[in-house]
This record gives sequence, C-alpha cells and structure tokens, in this order.
Amino acid sequence: MAKYDVYGIGNALVDMEYEVELADLEALGIDKGVMTLVGEEQQLRMMAHLAAHPHQRSSGGSAANSMIAVSQFGGSSFYSCKVAGDDLGHFYMKDLLEGGVDTNHHTEKETGHTGRCVVLVTPDSDRTLCTFLGISGGLSRKELVENALRDSTYFYMEGYLVTSDTARQACIEAKSIAEASGVKTALSLSDPNMVRFFKTGLLEMIGSGVDLLFANEDEARGMAGAADLNGTVDYLKSVSREFVMTRGSQGALVWDGQTLIAIDPVKVQAVDTVGAGDMFAGAFLYGRGQGWEHRRAGDLASSASAKLVTSLGPRISAAETQTILRNFL
Repeated sequence: MAKYDVYGIGNALVDMEYEVELADLEALGIDKGVMTLVGEEQQLRMMAHLAAHPHQRSSGGSAANSMIAVSQFGGSSFYSCKVAGDDLGHFYMKDLLEGGVDTNHHTEKETGHTGRCVVLVTPDSDRTLCTFLGISGGLSRKELVENALRDSTYFYMEGYLVTSDTARQACIEAKSIAEASGVKTALSLSDPNMVRFFKTGLLEMIGSGVDLLFANEDEARGMAGAADLNGTVDYLKSVSREFVMTRGSQGALVWDGQTLIAIDPVKVQAVDTVGAGDMFAGAFLYGRGQGWEHRRAGDLASSASAKLVTSLGPRISAAETQTILRNFL
C-alpha cells in the first residue's frame, strides 16, 4: 500500500483575499474572473489601493489547497513547492504542516520573496486572482522528492505551473517517474487563461495522456476548441483516461473510462468561489484513493465544494470536512 494517497506539485502562494466592488477591478485595470501574473511592484500598488479593505491570509496555491483537503478528509498527501526563507515562507510552511501535508521543505530555504496571490472577490461571488510568483517561479526538478513520488497512489499537477519553463519540465519529468512506478497521473487545467495562452505547454504536460484530468467547463471547452458539450467531452476522452468537468451550479460530469456520470449539484448560496475547484479535486482524489467508485467520490466532492463556497477563503476546517465525510461512510 502506498504511503501517500496523492503527491502534488504546485506554486506555493500566500493568498491575501479581499472583498471588492467591480469598480475596484476597473480602477486596477484587472480582467475579471481569471488569474493574471503580475510583477511585485504592480501587486504592491494593488495592495496599497486596497489598504482600507480588510483581508485574510492563508497558505494557498491550487494544488496546495487540494492536498490539504485530502489530508483533512483523512488521507495522506505530499506537496512539492518552493518558498523563500522570509516571513511569508515560514508562515506558509507552518500552515501547510498544520494542515497535515508532508513537504520537501525540511531544510534551509533560499533567500528571496515567497509568492503571493491577491484574491479579489466581487459581489457575484466570482474570484479574480493577481499572482506574483516570487521564488516559486524558479520551481524545478530540485524540489521533487522521488521516493515520496514513487510511494504514492496519484501524482497531481496544477496547470498553473505551465507558465514556468523549469516548473513545466519538472512536471514532465515527475510524470515520467510516476508512470514508470505505476503511479496514476492527474492534471488540473486550473484557469481559462492557462488554456488560452499556454495550451501548447499544457499539452506537453499531458504528453501521451493522463489518468485523470480536472477542468471546469470554460477551461475544458477552451482546451477542446469545441462548439458544444459533446465535442468537449470527446476531446477530453482523447487526452485522459478519466476526467472530471465541473459545471458550477449544474454540478459536474465524470468520465470513468466507460460511462459519463452526471454529479448533481448541492444547492447553496455562494459567497466566494475561491478554491471550489481545488476542493472538488482534493475530495475526489481522496475518494478514489480510498477505492471508492466514481459516483461516490463525485458526490463527496460536490458536497465539499458546495460547503466551501458558503464562506470566504479557499478552505474549510478539518471538523467541517469530517462532518461532510460522515454522510458518505
């Protein structure tokens, strides 16, 4: 039996989440509803503009949120990332380890700036991300821990890593190690802008195909270049042996390799959709890692992500996660 249910790799970012109005996005010149990479000076100007807005801080990054979810459900996870030896780096590692996630960062950290993500939540519960990668932009194969990777059930990559040449190559190399070791491979497309501007790189990460692909409907349609849902589904089948396509208030579609399964949505009043896809992926990976069939894992993921969007922030507490899990045991 594998030591880890999931070995993830992603950008280590300290999330700083603000509730804003559409006028704030216009004043800042930021595209709504997507992730945009920004320089440190631009991000600091944004934070100065938002100085009067209260905000909350947490360790984030898409794959990190998913790995913490796996751990909170009772699974085991490992996360390869890159942080600096600054205050935010120490905060990040403390938060990650308290979340029950093992990591490559047990040694002295490099000098530099830990990555930050300014998360702007508008009244319609949509999230807009402005990311300064900092030292995470140098994530490379040096951050891989091969023994942990080989001793995992799944290897999970976040699509955001496609923007860095060294990180993308680390994913490709780690995927090769995983495949040679019988570890299942999984990828999240992460964001419509990753598909729009980095599709070629994502295809390099996918290679000959992944065992499991995660995407929301916008990302999936952009990747497929398809005009309708059927064309999108057909494309996803060509690059992944199984896939999960989330559809917001319409639930999700899961392809188990033979059957397309409709996962019902859980009706809630959404406050903040930050991390909803990350929670869905983490919960689904936990279920599959426990040997659950696809519908049961999908229903758990739907319930967990629905709970997540009813409050601010990319995560819920371990106690809330366990309450959700009990309904499926």
